[in-house]
Amino acid sequence: MATTFWPTQEHWSVEIPLDTPHYRCEALREHGWVQLADAPFEAPEEEFLSLEYMDWKSGGDTNFAPIATADGELDCRGFWNDGDERPDKDARFTSNAERCPTLRTYVESVGANFGRVRIIKLEPQDREVALRSFHRDDNNRFNPDGEGWVVRSWLELNDNANSYMLLMESGADGLPDRSTETRVPLRKGARFVVDTQRLWHVVVNNGTGPRYALITSFESGPALERWITSQLG
Repeated sequence: MATTFWPTQEHWSVEIPLDTPHYRCEALREHGWVQLADAPFEAPEEEFLSLEYMDWKSGGDTNFAPIATADGELDCRGFWNDGDERPDKDARFTSNAERCPTLRTYVESVGANFGRVRIIKLEPQDREVALRSFHRDDNNRFNPDGEGWVVRSWLELNDNANSYMLLMESGADGLPDRSTETRVPLRKGARFVVDTQRLWHVVVNNGTGPRYALITSFESGPALERWITSQLG
């Protein structure tokens, strides 16, 4: 599909490493992502509408409500702060977690080590606008060799039936390979796990209002593998 914007070799994502000595989840090995069964529960609206959101731009016109961070403070930054560099793991719950017990319990029930946990509020953006934010994540900065590769999970909290997450593998040039395009529908309750350091990704929100979703960083390992297997549709 033609577009007036496409990442170039100068895009910061191109330099993020792909091949590293970390444990990878088998379920994500082939495609880099996996669809889970829709959530067997519904998070009450007040658990994501009443949280304290911060103006933090990532993947479009976004605001984030931090639920777990490096130090338990309301902060949207990565875990690699000057003088306190660490991988995206071993997070502590924030004051927002007290307002969303259903979502907190859900994250804890996975049983895997988790890092950043947050609600994203994404305003509408069509494909052309979304592609300007197409990127790969730097999830594993400072992650010691041999430990679990950090991936991310999504739980869609409101219905965005005409919207989708756009995923692509990298080509030989390090840029998105159009032939690998995948679209993940964002209906309410949809759940999926993505290796967002491997795959280029962004959400196309074709709706008329904000899209809300729970995003959690998880460390790959036997616990996450067991949970993914138990949650497949």
